[in-house]
Amino acid sequence: MQAPPTTVSPDDLAARLSGVALEQPVRRSKRPARVFHNLDSSSTDPSSQPIIPSDLPDPTSSFDASIAASLNGFVPSVPDATTPKPVAPGAMHYGSGAAMAAAMTPGRDTQPVSSGVGGNGRVDPDQIPSLVSVRESNQEYYATHVYPTMEKLCPPIAGTQYTAIDQGSSNPKFGRLTLCSVPQTPEMLATSHLPLGLVLQPLSSLNPGENEVPVLDFGESGPPRCNRCRAYINPFVQFADGGAKFVCNMCQFANTVPGDYYSPIDASGRRIDRDQRPELNLGSVDFIVPKQYTTSEPIPMRYLFAIDVSADAVNKSLPHLSAQAIRRALYGSASSLPEGCKIAIMTFDRALHFYNLSSNLTQAQMMVVSEVDDSFLPLMNGLFVDPEESRMVIESLLDRLELMFEDLKVPEPAFGAVLDVAFQALEATGGKVFVTLSALSTWGPGHLVFRDDPRQYHTEKEKALFSGDNVYYKTWGQKYAHAGVGLDLFVFPSTYCDLANVGTICELSGGELYYYPNFVPQRDGRRMISEFSTAVDRTIGYQAQLKVRCSNGLQVAAYYGNFYHARPAADLEFGTIDEHKSVVAMFKYDGKLDPKLDSHFQAALLYTTKSGQRRVRCHNFVAGVTTQIKEVVKFCDEDAVVSVIAKEAVQRMVTDQLKDIRSGITEKCVQILASYRKHGAAMSSPGQLILPEALKELSVLLLGLNKTKALRGGNVSSDMRVFSMRLIKSMPIEDLALYLYPRIFGLHNLAPEDGYVDPASGQFRMPKYLRASLARFDAGGVYVIDNGQNCYLWIHRRVNPNLLRDLFGPKYEKLEALDPYLNELPEVDMPISTQARNIMAHLASLRGAKALSIQLARQELDGAEYEVSAMMVEDRNNEAMNYVDYLCHIHKQIQLVNHS
Repeated sequence: MQAPPTTVSPDDLAARLSGVALEQPVRRSKRPARVFHNLDSSSTDPSSQPIIPSDLPDPTSSFDASIAASLNGFVPSVPDATTPKPVAPGAMHYGSGAAMAAAMTPGRDTQPVSSGVGGNGRVDPDQIPSLVSVRESNQEYYATHVYPTMEKLCPPIAGTQYTAIDQGSSNPKFGRLTLCSVPQTPEMLATSHLPLGLVLQPLSSLNPGENEVPVLDFGESGPPRCNRCRAYINPFVQFADGGAKFVCNMCQFANTVPGDYYSPIDASGRRIDRDQRPELNLGSVDFIVPKQYTTSEPIPMRYLFAIDVSADAVNKSLPHLSAQAIRRALYGSASSLPEGCKIAIMTFDRALHFYNLSSNLTQAQMMVVSEVDDSFLPLMNGLFVDPEESRMVIESLLDRLELMFEDLKVPEPAFGAVLDVAFQALEATGGKVFVTLSALSTWGPGHLVFRDDPRQYHTEKEKALFSGDNVYYKTWGQKYAHAGVGLDLFVFPSTYCDLANVGTICELSGGELYYYPNFVPQRDGRRMISEFSTAVDRTIGYQAQLKVRCSNGLQVAAYYGNFYHARPAADLEFGTIDEHKSVVAMFKYDGKLDPKLDSHFQAALLYTTKSGQRRVRCHNFVAGVTTQIKEVVKFCDEDAVVSVIAKEAVQRMVTDQLKDIRSGITEKCVQILASYRKHGAAMSSPGQLILPEALKELSVLLLGLNKTKALRGGNVSSDMRVFSMRLIKSMPIEDLALYLYPRIFGLHNLAPEDGYVDPASGQFRMPKYLRASLARFDAGGVYVIDNGQNCYLWIHRRVNPNLLRDLFGPKYEKLEALDPYLNELPEVDMPISTQARNIMAHLASLRGAKALSIQLARQELDGAEYEVSAMMVEDRNNEAMNYVDYLCHIHKQIQLVNHS
């Protein structure tokens, strides 16, 4: 029997409450009929050649690898061009510039290196492929060039800031194919060992210089579609019979053109009205769809905020921080809530607290449901309100939240009951739920037990810790996805929180999991507020379904990401999907491809916008078909390949041991490079390591993947591994590339022009980046290490006091004097301070879902120094090789494969 709700008069709490002070697209005149991949360098047809920056290296980098049997060393006979460390004229240098001693840098590789074959057979690390130099050369080129989607064959390297021109194939920000030249047969694909997939980010944001996706309305008839495969009209369909029919580019079926869509065609088969039809010119469009595309009347988004007010939450100031975050999301200057949206607020510990926020009230009324095993909604009128109409009531409640619970401190949060009542509130309309959680949910329905056992680490039993064993959360995740409800969960644990179970709801509903281990309000509160408000304000679609279609000869084989997939042939279901989520579609052959035709791919996302409009967003991609493996490799997208390998690898964490997954990643790298050497490269000495230009950095990226918290060796908590696993599964390509190999630069040796906009190019000038090795850090230096998720400020123990004063203020002369909870650079009236703060602001503008907040990593003082050491991909750490030894190992394995 349901217990009646308890109504608490606001007057009873008045004595305990007080206010809280808070703070024109460029379009080509004629579209090429096909994508040409011509390897003949003598061709003069510009449409048949990729436009490649003139300063990029030769398509094949050859390394003369003389293997020392005992040391696994090799020597590059053709060194990779590496930019020397810059010394800008007139720049102020605070450090000595000398290489740090090995004793000062825990975790670094202390083995000596030389630039040639010496007595020990080692190699200079400067002469192996550098991801840093490739990133910088790409950024330098695209600072003054645009990316036309039908003229370049491979997108810019991930992390490059560029402007794309949609010429019929979609902007790479929306999706990237692993292979821009698709093998004709499945045997060719198997021989290359490269994956054939499409990495999608359907709602990705665009640069200010790029045109927004056009919104098209075809009325009650809806957009024209193929009657056989149901693909949507796109730039690659061909019109025939004087314009009365269109031939689908996916299945080659001839469809009758709807009467209201008819237009005559010219002698070349081009529609007379083509230039006035965005859907026939652009790769990405939004179609407003009629009622038959939805089961209920779409309405503006509804948001439910559920705040944990249990003892741990109060001790961490979560009610106070959550109130600030909600206020910023609703009423901040960057708020983008649509007109007509409604919000609700509830709190929970062992009981559930609902608030009547009706604008007719002077202050919110609280209603308490204590029987969480049979929870229900005690009110409907007044639960969801217009945030502007009820602003006074909402802000009054937010002011009082922390004080209302500071003396109660109930130990356990009933998170499972929150899932139930949130679903009851949003089942009919769809929407978004935001929940904060501070501890293991041991109370009420879906209660959990502590099951993290370090003795299971590195054993066959460890993989059980990475998958949820409580069917309660899986069931609710599926219900949320069906109803069009997504959940974002913010977790602030003191100990184990069982993210494998509680995070399942985020995974299946298309939401996001935010994890703040070792949360300190003074240091991490600002980041939490920023990320919470970003999660509310960003572009979101709800009640979403995704379908990927491809050309005859191919079919979708699998999907990777955070969603619910009921059965193999069904569409993917998302309660919500936002601009920062990616999904991978993998393809397999069901026949041969026709080399006379291109290979086409279309992703269609059916969703409801935040403003309540039902749409289908279509993205179209095209690739050539080839009969040469060399061409397959030359035109592959390295970042998309790595993204697919990464998502496949973490998908296996629930079935395979971590050591086997790491070995499998290395084996995949060996297979790809060995196949290229055997089938695609020119004849060379067996002692040479041949790396195709398109995959030159594959080894270091996969080494970085093996060193992520999801897969690395050593003792990592199961919660941390699960968080990293789910992060990688839904992470966009740009974020993943940075997560695998961070950006690193010094603040102690900034050039005068760093940190300002270059007047010649109009681009922001960043400092030179360093390779990810502590051996490259200067004694006395100050470095920023940013992997897109966390940002550390590493400071050498013998830093110059003048540098400390210039960066942090005149009273700071020693490292020990710095506030360990510092989360941003203070404003100091010094040039280097201005430069550094400009740089950090620029980095913050590049962030996606995660806010930029610095954390101090002072040498020999802060525990974060270990995190910095673990992010040095090119060093020996995390029970894994350094970059030099890894390349040597790869080369030896390639020799074994080719000799077998």
